[in-house]
Amino acid sequence: MLPDDPDADALAEELATQRGEAVALFNRVWSLLELPQRSEAEDFDMIHAAHASRWHWGRAGGPQEWAIGEWQCARVYADLIRPEPALVHARRCLALCEEHHLDGFVVASAHEALARAHLVAGDLPTARAHRDRAAQLATTLDDLEDRAVIEGDLATLPI
Repeated sequence: MLPDDPDADALAEELATQRGEAVALFNRVWSLLELPQRSEAEDFDMIHAAHASRWHWGRAGGPQEWAIGEWQCARVYADLIRPEPALVHARRCLALCEEHHLDGFVVASAHEALARAHLVAGDLPTARAHRDRAAQLATTLDDLEDRAVIEGDLATLPI
């Protein structure tokens, strides 16, 4: 039997810590997004938490987590009606999906983020195109919970 590698143990512990932080911050963002009203301080807290979650996933996750982190950043900025950063992060989400050959739920989410970002930017035709692509992709999802999440998000788009 090989002796324990203290460097490997430390790395595993660090990755677990990073993943835990990413998840906690992601959930913090959702708790803020779900508030019926937020203060300016809560808006900034939401922005910082979304970026911090994405940063932690950059250290402890893989392409799917990176894309989901970009999706959440896009969602935050769209909710705050800040089209330029919403578009930047939504485009980055889709680019990560394409670069790493992701499919399914994550790609549908990327198109939902692009629909929302383009809607906030005032580009209704492009928003509709991405909404329709996300809806089409949702119909191909085998996981009914994933499909319901995408369809639920699309239902909140005022298009």
